[in-house]
Amino acid sequence: MKKNKEMRSEYDFSDGVRGKHFKAYREGHTVKIKKEDGSIETRCFTEEDGSIMLDPDVKQHFPDSNSVNKALRSLISESRSPA
Repeated sequence: MKKNKEMRSEYDFSDGVRGKHFKAYREGHTVKIKKEDGSIETRCFTEEDGSIMLDPDVKQHFPDSNSVNKALRSLISESRSPA
């Protein structure tokens, strides 16, 4: 099936502002998850809760949580080693 790569006319982003919600998102955000039984679970994510936002240039080197944790543990163990 061939996909059309052109933007549909009903998707008009000409008045959009890049990064408009960036600061608010970094301060914390809420995600609502609709479950199969019809209930909705709400989860709040803030930096205080342990959520960490990576800048795009950093994220390209760390695609998932495991890679970030591995790198940080390596730095922690290096800092604890006597010189």
